[in-house]
Amino acid sequence: MTNKITKPNVAAFFDKDSNTFSYVVKDPDSFSCAIIDSVLDFDYASGGTSYKGADEIIDYVTTQKLNVEWLIETHVHADHLSAAPYLQAKLGGQIGIGKQITAVQDTFSTVFNESADFKRDGSQFDHLFSDGEQYKVGSMDCVAIHTPGHTPACFTHTLGDAVFVGDTLFMPDAGTARADFPGGDAGILFDSIQKILALPEDNRIFMCHDYCPNGRELEYETTVKAQREQNIHVKSDISKSVFVDLREARDKTLAMPRLILPSLQVNMRAGHMPEPEDNGLSYFKIPLNAFK
Repeated sequence: MTNKITKPNVAAFFDKDSNTFSYVVKDPDSFSCAIIDSVLDFDYASGGTSYKGADEIIDYVTTQKLNVEWLIETHVHADHLSAAPYLQAKLGGQIGIGKQITAVQDTFSTVFNESADFKRDGSQFDHLFSDGEQYKVGSMDCVAIHTPGHTPACFTHTLGDAVFVGDTLFMPDAGTARADFPGGDAGILFDSIQKILALPEDNRIFMCHDYCPNGRELEYETTVKAQREQNIHVKSDISKSVFVDLREARDKTLAMPRLILPSLQVNMRAGHMPEPEDNGLSYFKIPLNAFK
């Protein structure tokens, strides 16, 4: 790996229903790209799926004549269903997630009472990233950094100077992700964020979500420097103990994400639906009182 820091072209796609940003990240020296945190449209009331958001990404990739090498999930999302298998069928690429996906599968296979046929080894994914693993998109140097705390399998990915943090960090005026999901931990989240804040200060950071505090306009890009100086939860003068107290108190006030139950069942399967039953239909389970 070289020490050259490249500045990839980053195209953002926003799904209003789940408040999620997906990204196409292009190596500036080739037509290679990665797609990060894609979204499958899902109507909870009808159980219907559609592909409007994913098709926008496909249109962009094909128009730009890009070659998809990776379909990266920063973690097992609890707020939207992944479109990675649909995109892979149309565009190619490897579906990758952090190797700690196995811990998430162990936890939620129990919650959803999955049968013994459900594999808990991460084999639904094409690639399981290790902490510090170096990889390429075209000629661009990339690194996978394990940043647990929101979930055990959260990873931050640096592609050139672009940093994709999943739900670990929000814009500076919005703070950080919650840490009260199964396997989450506020102290571990604080330590993980320090890895991100230790990156070069000019590195660009891209959000997975933005909730527009105080009614400001939607934003999705900031810098390491801005996070160090301005993040309301973890700026440089906030201690770990203060953060943990703040995070744990705030988490007690938060409702569960609207799509958490279907999202977990799909995303722990690398974006695939549960196996169809004998009538040819797939079903989601709703475990009563599992998240009280």
